[in-house]
Amino acid sequence: MHFTVTARLPARRFAYQHASVLTALDQGMSLIAAGMAEVTITDGSGEARTPAALYQSLFGAPGPLRRHPAHGQAHGQARAA
Repeated sequence: MHFTVTARLPARRFAYQHASVLTALDQGMSLIAAGMAEVTITDGSGEARTPAALYQSLFGAPGPLRRHPAHGQAHGQARAA
């Protein structure tokens, strides 16, 4: 399957072809970070998604951050104040 990443600047529109969904996603996120507008990734069947929507469909929504206890607390040791 192939993936087309498109993005727009005020005067130009860009399109890039990729054979891998991960490289297409990487480039889509990079284009957003570079300030491009209307970044979409279209798959071989014609379905267009934003990089964020494609990321969520592949990996799910990010979960809450896990907080790990300090080393001493994890082993039942009190921390000195």
